[in-house]
Amino acid sequence: MHFNWDLVINSFPLLLVGAGVTVKITAMSVALGVIIGMFVGIARICHVKPLRFLAAVYVDFFRGTPLLVQIFLVYFALPVITGQRVDPYVAAVGACGINSGAYVAEIFRAGIQSIDEGQMEAGRSLGMTWVQTMRYIIIPQAFKRVIPPLGNEFIALLKDSSLVSVIGFEELTRRGQLIIAKTYGSLEIWMSVAIIYLVMTLTISRFVAYLEWRFKTDDRH
Repeated sequence: MHFNWDLVINSFPLLLVGAGVTVKITAMSVALGVIIGMFVGIARICHVKPLRFLAAVYVDFFRGTPLLVQIFLVYFALPVITGQRVDPYVAAVGACGINSGAYVAEIFRAGIQSIDEGQMEAGRSLGMTWVQTMRYIIIPQAFKRVIPPLGNEFIALLKDSSLVSVIGFEELTRRGQLIIAKTYGSLEIWMSVAIIYLVMTLTISRFVAYLEWRFKTDDRH
């Protein structure tokens, strides 16, 4: 068995471009997921029963069905309903973002519920409304606690974003497939793709660990 290093070197720039696309998709999807998840997470614990019910349905559906199926629903089924073709980029970010939102909602719910109930009582005793107490007292404290699980969600979605290759979107995995189709260098390319994913996930892990340490340091001061 001969390992073709020249193929790895020549293909590396193209794979890096795909890696950049992967990071971009992941970042935008997680940003969308955080926005959705924050509101859904709050809805999960609010006192309005219809909101709690709708939030629970959303979380159960998107956590209980595969991301691949959700991508197919957005890219193939949605145009049947709307009559409009969905751009692959919009489908990729939309499906991944909505999926991420369900997981982030549970992260925020757990983070908010981890805050002592006395914090809410203290805010209300100062004349704040429930929303004001959540905004100024509970959520800032909860956000520090959810940084590690949010980092894990980013890493998980970074890897799961490879599923958007099924709709022809040229992120890292799809780039690898296209190069292999031309060169037949499966071993070299897939090893390169795996190493690039590993480097990205380790970098994110270190960054999340730094943020966690930084917030703990700020709390001590």
